Amino acid sequence: QDNSFEQFIINYCNEKLQQIFIELTLKEEQEEYIREGIEWTHIEYFNNAIICDLIENNQTGILAMLDEECLRPGTVTDDTFLEKLNQVCATHQHFESRMSKCSRFLNDTSLPHSCFRIQHYAGKVMYQVEGFVDKNNDLLYRDLSQAMWKANHSLIKALFPEGNPAKINLKRPPTAGSQFKASVATLMKNLQTKNPNYIRCIKPNDKKAAHIFNDALVCHQVRYLGLLENVRVRRAGYAFRQAYEPCLERYKMLCKQTWPHWRGPARAGVEVLFNELEIPEEEFSFGRSKIFIRNPRTLFKLEDLRKQRLEDLATLIAKIYRGWKCRTRFLLMKKSQIVIASWYRRYA
Repeated sequence: QDNSFEQFIINYCNEKLQQIFIELTLKEEQEEYIREGIEWTHIEYFNNAIICDLIENNQTGILAMLDEECLRPGTVTDDTFLEKLNQVCATHQHFESRMSKCSRFLNDTSLPHSCFRIQHYAGKVMYQVEGFVDKNNDLLYRDLSQAMWKANHSLIKALFPEGNPAKINLKRPPTAGSQFKASVATLMKNLQTKNPNYIRCIKPNDKKAAHIFNDALVCHQVRYLGLLENVRVRRAGYAFRQAYEPCLERYKMLCKQTWPHWRGPARAGVEVLFNELEIPEEEFSFGRSKIFIRNPRTLFKLEDLRKQRLEDLATLIAKIYRGWKCRTRFLLMKKSQIVIASWYRRYA
C-alpha cells in the first residue's frame, strides 16, 4: 500500500522490460512487414517510451532530479525534491501531484500532499516521497570502506574492494538511482543482442487460492500488459517467417523439381515448392528476403510431409542397402560354387 523508492525503481525496471517487449513484438514485427514489402495495415498500440523518458531523462527525468537534489548544497529534504518534481513535471500527462501547478489534481482527495502518482503502463501507482533522498544516497562512507578493507578477515576484505588505498577515488560515490539506471541499461543492451521469448503470467486472484477467477483483475492485466494489441498483430500477421535459403534446404525433399539439388535462386525454388504442394495463396506471402506463413497449421502440414518423406527416404535407403547386401552375398556364393564345381570336376 505504501510505495517508496524501492518500489519506484522496481517499476522503472518493469517499464524498461515492457518497452523492449513492445519493441520486439509489436513495433519490430510491423516494421519487418514493411521492410519486406508485405501488404500491411498498421495496428496502433500504446508505446510506454514516454513513461520511461519521464523517469530516466538526463535533464528532466525523476531520477536525474533526485540525483540533483542529493548532490546540491544547502538544505535538501524529500519536500524540496517533491517541489522540484511539481515544477518540472507538472504538465506531463503521466505525472500527478496535488502540489503541482496543474490545477486538475488540486481537489483529488485520493492523492495526499506528500505523494506523487505515475500512470505506468500497468496502471497508476502512488509513491510516498518520504525517504527518497536518503535511500538514493550511498551511505557507505569512504572511511568505513577503508576500515573494512584493512580487516584481517579475507571475506570482509573482499566485500569492500573500494577501500583499497590504491583505488581511492575522490569523486562522490554514485547514487543508488544512477547505479540502478546503469544496471538496467546494461540489461537492456544484453537483451537486445538476444532473441528473447516472453511468457506472460496472468494472476487469477489476489488470494493465491485455487478455483477463484476474478474477472476484473484478469481483464485489467490483459489490457495493461498489451496482450490485446499483441494478439491483433499476431492474428493479422504471419505466425512464421524464414529466409529462403534455409526454408528451401529444409523442405526441398518434398518436390521432385527441387530434390536433390535446385539450380537457381532460392526464392524461385521456394515458389516452385509451394506451387507443387498446392498450398493456398492466402496462407503465405513472399517478402524480399523471407517467406511468410500465416497459419501455424500450414507449417505443421509442411513438417508432417517432411517427416513422412524422411521415413520414405529411410525406407528407400534401407531397401537399396539390403538389395546390395543380398546381391553381394549371392555373387560371392555363385563365385564360390563355380570354384568348388571346377575343383570337383578336376578331381572326378
